[in-house]
Parts: sequence; structure tokens; C-alpha cells
Amino acid sequence: MTQVLLFATVISPFVVGFLEVVKRLAALPKNYIPLIAVVIGVVLGAVAYPFTDMDVTMRLWAGAGAGLSATGLFELVQKRKGHTKKIKEDA
Repeated sequence: MTQVLLFATVISPFVVGFLEVVKRLAALPKNYIPLIAVVIGVVLGAVAYPFTDMDVTMRLWAGAGAGLSATGLFELVQKRKGHTKKIKEDA
């Protein structure tokens, strides 16, 4: 378990960085941001196999934990309206 927490701590800044890129590139509903962060964390955990000797399931758990820590667990249940980027209306 200590390895999972340590690995989540290491990849969490990368999750934050990739999440920020996604938020700036696409107009997404704000309530999907935590889900996207978890997906990014799981993907980063999966592709990090050359850097650790952990099981794939442990890396996936660490990635999910890093994704949750990137946005904050409370945002999963919080209702939010709006988008991350202003949508231009065609008029």
C-alpha cells in the first residue's frame, strides 16, 4: 500500500498538468473534470510500467488515486454548471 501511495504522489503533478491542458483545449462541462482526471491518472498509471516494478492493478489504483487528488474528491459529488472554456455562440 505504501508503494501505491508513493507512486500516486509521483504521478499526481503529471495528472494535474495533463488535466490543465485538456481544460484549456476543450469546452467541457465542469462536472466531468473529476472523471477526466481519474481517466488521465489511470492511463498514466498504466503507461508507467517502465518506471516501476508494481503490478498493473496497483499502478491503476495509484493512477486513480492521483486523478482524485488532482481535482479533489469533493468535486465528484458537487453539482457544477457551466463549461471550462467559453463556447462561442453562432448568431
